[in-house]
Amino acid sequence: MKGFFTNIDSTLQGSLAILFSSILWGTTGTAAAFAPDISPLGIGAFSMGVSGLLLAFLARKPLQADWSLILQSRAALLIGVVALAVYPLAFYSSMRMAGVAVGTVVSIASAPFMTVVINRLFGKANIVSFRWVMSFLLGTIGIVMLTFAESAHTAVSSDSSQKLLGVLLGLVAGLSYAIYAWVAKQLIDTGVKSDSAMAAIFGLGALLLLPTLAFTGDNLFSTWSNASVSLYMALIPMFVGYLAFGFGLRHVDASKATLLTLFEPVVAACFAVLIVGEVIAPIGWIGMALIMVCLVLQATESKAKAPQEIATDCTQA
Repeated sequence: MKGFFTNIDSTLQGSLAILFSSILWGTTGTAAAFAPDISPLGIGAFSMGVSGLLLAFLARKPLQADWSLILQSRAALLIGVVALAVYPLAFYSSMRMAGVAVGTVVSIASAPFMTVVINRLFGKANIVSFRWVMSFLLGTIGIVMLTFAESAHTAVSSDSSQKLLGVLLGLVAGLSYAIYAWVAKQLIDTGVKSDSAMAAIFGLGALLLLPTLAFTGDNLFSTWSNASVSLYMALIPMFVGYLAFGFGLRHVDASKATLLTLFEPVVAACFAVLIVGEVIAPIGWIGMALIMVCLVLQATESKAKAPQEIATDCTQA
């Protein structure tokens, strides 16, 4: 197995790792459906908080070794930690107010755009390639089509103002996700190990998130079903998923990483059909096909670039 992975191009390794994390993240909606009486804020704070502590504990030795280097970017680290704490609260609130489909789509589809904006504002010599633009357009069109297909079979009991607030919170979630992914990439590019970078952001973020359970954590362990869902969300999608995501960030830039996560709603939709029993209209399956084309374009992007382009991809600082 080790020999197999060593023969794969490093960019492809990173892309596959991020796609794997997207698969795990895509199971969260289906898992949460088995514990409807848990607050979305509570499950978000618990899963992200517990996984953050586990990531920090697992990477305690490299984190200790890299700590002085991490502190050289303390301002960026603080921004990343705050963004991480905001993300699950905004994301799950968005799903509650705007509906699962709309909230998920807005949060995930906006993240690649937000990342590029951040790179353009704070990066050095960032160039958005034609291939990236085409991938982004295909993925966005596909995910909108998937949203309309899901919305046609989902009743959302909210007025217009509440739904608009849900959409705005989805944009906040997309921005916060893009920020902490970008900060993690900056730390890695300065020489910090990927597991140390993720552990620092998630560990400190957990210290902000876990205290909120005093107000949002009702019913997390009130039944065996709720306990199973809570532990699954913390250990598998969040802990294992972000380990894979951190590995992927070693080999791909933040804008490509966030674009690859468009695979998550495809996985979520498939699980909803196969396990929950939801129905997706034909337009949704067409949307999935467009998202898959987007992912193929990104995952198979050639590394044979001009030196200045290589520098652009590797110095998103």
